Amino acid sequence: MAAESAAAGHGPTAGEYIVHHLTFWQNKKPGNVVDFSVFNWDSLFWAILLGVVTCFFLWKAARKATSGVPGRFQAAVEILVEMVDSQARGIVHNAQSRKFVAPLALTVFVWIFMMNAMDLLPVDLLPVLWQWAYGAAGHDPHHAYMRVVPTADLSITMGLSISVLLVCLFYNVKIKGLGGWIHELFTAPFGSHPLLWPFNFLMQIIEFVAKTVSHGMRLFGNMYAGELIFLLIALMGGAFSLSATGIGLAIGHIIAGSAWAIFHILIITLQAFVFMMLTLVYVGQAHDAH
Repeated sequence: MAAESAAAGHGPTAGEYIVHHLTFWQNKKPGNVVDFSVFNWDSLFWAILLGVVTCFFLWKAARKATSGVPGRFQAAVEILVEMVDSQARGIVHNAQSRKFVAPLALTVFVWIFMMNAMDLLPVDLLPVLWQWAYGAAGHDPHHAYMRVVPTADLSITMGLSISVLLVCLFYNVKIKGLGGWIHELFTAPFGSHPLLWPFNFLMQIIEFVAKTVSHGMRLFGNMYAGELIFLLIALMGGAFSLSATGIGLAIGHIIAGSAWAIFHILIITLQAFVFMMLTLVYVGQAHDAH
């Protein structure tokens, strides 16, 4: 639609602008059915890149750690590590499990924070650069899609939540034994009477599915809404003209964009913290016997 508008001699409408910014760069166009062969290359690229950056900074902090007076970077990382470790100690009581779970929670928090923080970049900065590079390579620049907030992609957030589910299943088997976990699936929460086994198993499956879906959907919903609000604010700036209304919209764009960006810092941090805490809670529940 944006291409048709450009061909007609005018820029895209507000709806076309938003739709373009909410369209993924994919390996092929998805059909009307669920197609697991469709990949969102932009989400994968930024998620992997930010994951590498996260691991690099954590590795750099561990490598340069000293027993003397810490620098600012080391002090900030130490505060973060102590915060995550204290939360892990209060939820996961198995000291052996915490050797893996605490670093996992730290990585999850920093990684999701980094992915969320991509929302603070100007909405047109990276997409326009990609559009320019796409056109310079001989392609149609109007069909150059690039979304830069991985956590506003449901496939990324659900992939994270499913990974947490797999970790929980692993600890269920490791702590309780395969037989003990299967016994729990059929005897909790209503009791061990054989007539209650189907209901217990159904409730257990519903619980696993509900926790996994809500875990991923919560992060996705908040980040998608934040991304959409930034796009709506950007439209105010796009309406600039040498008129009282146009100048007022441009000033409102600057004020609203700055205010929302400042408030959004709290949101991206809180969402990363909530996802990390739920990860610890779910893993802690895998250690508890019913």
